[in-house]
Amino acid sequence: MSKINSFRDLIVWQKGLALSIRLYKVVRRFPRADQDVLGHALRRSALSIPSNIAEGQARHSTAAYVNHLLIANGSAAELQTQLEIGKAVGLLTEEEADSYIADAAELGRMLGGLIASLDRNRV
Repeated sequence: MSKINSFRDLIVWQKGLALSIRLYKVVRRFPRADQDVLGHALRRSALSIPSNIAEGQARHSTAAYVNHLLIANGSAAELQTQLEIGKAVGLLTEEEADSYIADAAELGRMLGGLIASLDRNRV
């Protein structure tokens, strides 16, 4: 296993960043009113995932790191909810939304595993 020198080395951060970028581009095609409301919420929650992973890892405190990972995990759940709404109101196709939802759920599982690993090492 390779040593983690930076948040940039974390696969979960890389996947979170990629999802944020993809969603940012998708929101650009929303009607203006929807960009300002649901689009803003989607961008905010998606951006929160890799941002909190990075901030937590950079604090060099396991407790702070776990806390930021928990926030990132909450943002992944929030994002899934917003994507369901986007699908329900026709801003996202079912296939598109389901793909993003699956990606956000995967991030949640990865974050859960990282949190559990850090918690085990704290004991």
